[in-house]
Amino acid sequence: MAACSVEKCQEKSFLKSRSIPFYDCPYSFPTTPATMPIDETWEQIKEEAQSDIVNEPILRNYYCDLILFRPSLESALAAHLASKLSIPDIIPRDTLERLLHDALTSDPELGCAVRADLCAVRDRDPACEKMVHCFLYYKGFLALQVHRVAHWLWTYKGRRAAALLLQSRSSEVFAVDIHPGARIGKGILLDHATGVVIGETAVIGNDVSMLHGVTLGGTGKEAGDRHPKVGDGVLIGAGANVLGNVTIGDGAKIGAGAVVLKPVPDGATAVGSPAKVLEGKKSSLPAVSMDHRF
Repeated sequence: MAACSVEKCQEKSFLKSRSIPFYDCPYSFPTTPATMPIDETWEQIKEEAQSDIVNEPILRNYYCDLILFRPSLESALAAHLASKLSIPDIIPRDTLERLLHDALTSDPELGCAVRADLCAVRDRDPACEKMVHCFLYYKGFLALQVHRVAHWLWTYKGRRAAALLLQSRSSEVFAVDIHPGARIGKGILLDHATGVVIGETAVIGNDVSMLHGVTLGGTGKEAGDRHPKVGDGVLIGAGANVLGNVTIGDGAKIGAGAVVLKPVPDGATAVGSPAKVLEGKKSSLPAVSMDHRF
């Protein structure tokens, strides 16, 4: 599978300095030490937040609490997800925030994936005008980051009960159900995302895009490796079902509403129920172009 291209992501996400008026915030803003490398994705999010506050002052406290007084993208993401997933007096926000923060800061690959996912949404979704809007409001992005932490707990820490808690809360809050065991690459777009279901042994490559209502599921109650393997650069349309331990090749396109029960070759287009591969229809980077036409 393709290597993470976070350097390119950060390069594209760099926003040339503009004159944005400082807007008073009740918190002191943390500053990046001169010896620390600049996180250009995080700097862009903060700059966009300041711009939004100028244009919409009612957002001031919200943006300051979740972004502008946070020292890093990981810290802000942990706080934001904890505010969404916590249950007062049962699952305290500060406890959940510590769990999320510890995971996000312990494994550099998680931070790499977060930034690549932000860039994927910004670059492929024409409705995403600013990265800060994706960070705050796009539930596909948020559910995916909860999964990344849950997968880390499940796979590398043996904390399966905590991982299942995160899966359950994410399913309730975002209507996206991803088993903590599923392996998902970087640069992923879950567009709209409502009703996405991804099973335990599913594997998804890098730079994949899928829409709402997609199921990567099994075909029965058999145990073991039973879920789809999706290659790099695949586009899966709304309401598609890919069932069983089948392989979807790199750069393939699955049409909306398709029911895929057999492997799909690299670059092929599969449509219908049951899905059939269209002869002579070869896709080129469909996940990036988001071209759903056959």
